Amino acid sequence: MKAIIGISVENRREEAAKLQNILTDYGCVIKTRIGLHDMGEYKCLNYGVVLLEVIDKVNEIYDELSKHWHVQIMKF
Repeated sequence: MKAIIGISVENRREEAAKLQNILTDYGCVIKTRIGLHDMGEYKCLNYGVVLLEVIDKVNEIYDELSKHWHVQIMKF
């Protein structure tokens, strides 16, 4: 099964290391990873969205990420 998973990260500075560790654990099944955040006016804001294209272990990754962040999934 494949999926696109969107992760809303409200506190990027404090949450980045935890998210990176989880994504590293599943690195072999994450085909694409895109991180988006708003630069605001002259500063980098502290929230963002990470989009993942996952090619396996979709439910497992979703369950792990959902313990920490608001996550949405589109399976295909």
